[in-house]
Order: sequence, then C-alpha cells, then structure tokens
Amino acid sequence: MCGIALIVSGIRIDLSPSTLFQSPNPEPLVTVSVDDLKAALRRRGPDSLGSKKVILQYNKNLNSVEDRELVCEVIEDAEIENDQSYLQNCSNGKAGNYNQLGNIGELQFIGATLQLRGLNPIIQPFVDSYGNVLIYNGEIFGGIHVESDRNDGEVLMQTLANCCSCGSNGHTGPCSVAGHGCNSVPNVFSTIKGPWAIIYWQESSRTLWFGRDAFGRRSLVVHWPTVKDSRFLLSSVSPFSSVYQSSDFEVENGTHHNFWEELSCGIYSLSMDASKLHGYLAGEVKKHEWGNAMLSELIKWERVSFNPKPDELHGSLNETLEGQRHRHPASSDIVTFESGPDQTMVSLPAHNVLSALRKSVILRASQYRIFEAVRCYSRQEEHVPVAVLFSGGLDSMILSALLDECLDPSYGIDLLNVSFDGQSAPDRISAKAGVKELRRIAPLRRWKLVEIDSDLSKLTLEMKHVMSLINPANTYMDLNIGVALWLAASGDGWVSERPGNNSDEDQQRLRYKSEARIVLVGSGADEQCAGYGRHRTKYRCGGWHGLNEEMKLDVQRIWKRNMGRDDRCIADNGKEARFPFLDEDVIKVLLDIPLWEVTNLDQPSGTGDKKILREVSAICH
Repeated sequence: MCGIALIVSGIRIDLSPSTLFQSPNPEPLVTVSVDDLKAALRRRGPDSLGSKKVILQYNKNLNSVEDRELVCEVIEDAEIENDQSYLQNCSNGKAGNYNQLGNIGELQFIGATLQLRGLNPIIQPFVDSYGNVLIYNGEIFGGIHVESDRNDGEVLMQTLANCCSCGSNGHTGPCSVAGHGCNSVPNVFSTIKGPWAIIYWQESSRTLWFGRDAFGRRSLVVHWPTVKDSRFLLSSVSPFSSVYQSSDFEVENGTHHNFWEELSCGIYSLSMDASKLHGYLAGEVKKHEWGNAMLSELIKWERVSFNPKPDELHGSLNETLEGQRHRHPASSDIVTFESGPDQTMVSLPAHNVLSALRKSVILRASQYRIFEAVRCYSRQEEHVPVAVLFSGGLDSMILSALLDECLDPSYGIDLLNVSFDGQSAPDRISAKAGVKELRRIAPLRRWKLVEIDSDLSKLTLEMKHVMSLINPANTYMDLNIGVALWLAASGDGWVSERPGNNSDEDQQRLRYKSEARIVLVGSGADEQCAGYGRHRTKYRCGGWHGLNEEMKLDVQRIWKRNMGRDDRCIADNGKEARFPFLDEDVIKVLLDIPLWEVTNLDQPSGTGDKKILREVSAICH
C-alpha cells in the first residue's frame, strides 16, 4: 500500500463535459498544502516518502508563438524543499490561478511507500533516465511478470518506459512502432491484474497519464480546477484540512459541494502544450478505452444466464461433483471432498468458485522476499504477516480457512474484530464461535482473535479524523462503516490467553496490537452473490431479471460507494487491504455460473442467499 499525490499548477486545463463535475452549489473555501498532503500520505506509506517536481516551460526565444516548444526538467527533493515560494503558493492555492498562468508549469509528484515487495528499499517517485516519472499504489498479481524478489513498481516503470506515445492527445495516425515489441500506456494499464492507482509522466509525449483499476480497489480522489483553486490535484486521500468546516456532519442532501470527488475508474491522459493563440501552457484531459477485451467484459458484468427454465432450476441444483465423476471418470478436475467418515457432495460451480478463490488468496498472501528482512528482527514463530477483518460470518470464515491453507504453517493469523457493545455484540458472538471452529479444523495454526472494543461516544477526535478519510463520502452510514474499518485495521485490542485446560471461563485477556501489514477483506462477496436484504426485495418484485439488474448495479458502483472509502480507512493505519472476492478471475468464474446456482432467494435468509458461498464453505470446513 502506498500513498500518492500530484499537484499541477500554472497550466490551463481544458476539461470535457464528461470529465468536469459541475455543481450548482457554492464552492467551499478549502486550503490544501503540500505539507498537508505529505502528512496524510505518510500514514499510508510509513516506509519512505519522496517527491519530484517536473518543470514545464516553453522556449520564448524562438521567433514566433507557433515555433515555441516545451522543455522539461525534473527537480530533486532537496531542490523542492528549498523552493519556499512554490510551497507558499501551493499552500494558499495561488500557484495555478489563471491570472498567473504564463510560460512555466509545475507538476509535483509525491509518493509514500508501504513496501511489501522487493529485496531492496525503494523510494517513490520512480524516475528513469528518459525523464519519465511514476508514482504507483497497487499490486501486480498477473498480466505483467514480476519475479518474487522484485518490486512491482520498479517492474511497471521499466514496462512503461518501453511504451510508444500512441494514445496521447497529441498523437495522430497509426502507431509508428507497431510490430516492434512496443505497447501503449493504456494497454499496459489494462494488462495489470490486481488493484492499482497510477500517476505517470511520459516525457516523450509530454503527457500525464493517471487512473485507477476497473473496480476502484485503490483510492484516487481528484480536485478539478475551479475559480477559487485552479490547480489540478490527485491524491490517495484528502488531508484533514480539506474537510469542509461545519458545525454538523454533512449528509447527502444536494446542498454541499465537495472540494474532492472520487475519480471514476478508468485511464486518463493530460497532454501539455503551449497555446498557439495566447502563448500560455495548456492541457487537455481525455479518457481512454480499456485495452483488454476480458476486462471490458467484466466491467459490463453480463452473466451467462439469469432466467432459468423450470427444469434448469430444479435439475441443476442437484448436480454434484459425484455425478460429474461418474460421467467423466478420467477427468482430473473432479475432486472428492471428505470430512471424517462422510463425503461432502458439492456442485461443480461451487468447486470452480473454490478453486478461483483459493488462487486469489494464494496471490494475496504470498510472502515475497521482502519478508526475509522482517525475520532478521523478530522470531519467525511470532511473525504474523497477514490478518483478516473477521466477523465470524460466511465471507470472513471462507477467507480465514483458505488463508490457513495458503500460508506457511509457522506463521500465526490475526482475526480482527470490532465491537461497540462489548462481548454482547452479534459480531463478537459470531467471531468467537468462528474462531472456535477454525481452531477445530486447523488446530496447529496459531489463531488470535483480536477483540477491538470501542465506545462511539468517546471517539470525538477519531471521528473527525475518519471524516477526512471517508471524504468525499459524506453520509452517517459512511462514517459508521469508516470508523469500524479504521479501528479494525489498527489491530489494537485484546486477545484471550488459552490456559492449559482450554477452559473458556478461565481465559485471561491481554493487550495486543497486530503487526500484520496485509489485511484480507471480504468486500464484493455480497454484491456478487446476492447477500444484501435489498436483493431479496428486488427478487420478490422483479424476479430473476430484477435481481440480476440490482446485482449488476451494485458491482458497477462499488468503486464509488465502497472501495475508495474502505481503502482510505484501512490504509491510514499503514496496512494494505486486499480483496480476494474482487479478483478478476473470481469475478469471471461467478459470471460464468447461472444466477440460480449462485443464489436461491426462495429459500429462507441464511440458507438461499449466497448459496454458492455456503457450498464453498462446506468444502473448506
């Protein structure tokens, strides 16, 4: 997990109607300084913090405006820190006001790193010999090969350096290097499997590329230029200073214009040039199509089938792997699951989902070579590299059981559980039952249920801090969810020591803080498997078609309603959230299954909802 930010000033940016957010409400007076951004980003990336500034200037010594060209220079950190006039201008929002637009433009890149991959320490921004600059927040789990001892940001930088200028606003005509092993920036972005938010300066085309993955699994908020602050800003998180100061928390009611907004998922470019008419620096924002056909299909979220015929509805529900094995005895894909003397019968779709989820958890729990350094400073038997946000419910139980399969048995697993009502909270009760079951099925694993207790009435300062994290989300529901996620990710709570006789009554609670830097989260399971109460309502009113449309809506807006907020609240603790249910291959496998195999809302709550995951859970346990 990293924190990244960009400040563009001194450049007049032309925004297309589809890009610019127009609000009829008054624009708030907000001050966002470089120091504010650095402080907020450093909480996300505690291992290193760096910045680079790109200076753009057109050559005024040429004979005519038409002949003027842009020259570019990358300034190192120390030079930026000594540029007090620039910092002052940025802090008061004047650096890019239109009345100050001239022949100098400035792009300041800031990167804070939580390093989870690579043998050698890295500091962002990445800068190569060509003058390209990259700040990157994400994980490459596929699409681009990354050796186990390499940092994926460095590999991405090398890959992007080989890209042509095709796709930038200033490029016209066919690709000049087609067939020569080169690729375009949008195609490289589209190739990445895994969560990402990227800001990249391509020197050869004088183009700034930026964006976030198709499901918004990494936060990136944007401030589009306005009359009061004409800078263009991108950041992983809004600093506390940019929270609109009011006596009450703003609820979504259409009366408040936010300084920040969630950047829509996608790939964008901002091409720089000198205005031929007026001689000032100008830039044009353009949104690009995804360059990956499979990814485009996932975004459309078209299910293979969602309206069953009567024989399909009743016949396929009884389809089991055992039946498949009888018809295809030579098939290597058929697996028999056993639990003691009993054989578990499970549908073939559930087996496919389990396989995809297991692979997803393996990728997200892999111990890259970076952990070799950790073992030098702590005993391996005490090291806990991965934790799970744990309610004891279906989704977190599946993730915990699969994590146990994938993680080296010498490591412990922390299960992070938040309660605002002590031991009587439903999630605390289910969590205790869940960890008891996990200890039964995996008795050799060191399971720690980290009980994080809090009282909402005593969280005044914490609430204000979380308000800045959830921004631009601004409802009480967002705040309540954000606080719970923020507290859970902190890992600061209590664990119960199990005495020799394993008696629950004699357990002693001890203070404990989880040091796991990776946190598995079950986001996406309810949206894809009909786990919300509104899904049952839609099914009653609109049948299978209505249910399918509601689920599609949930998945296609998850970037705005959930992912950015959740990423910001978890990452503020210096932890990286990973979402196995939102792996591209898991999404594809679920879409390839008929809807009636995924859920059966004719059955009672707790039985038919998320039916496919209940079958997966039966195999795991």
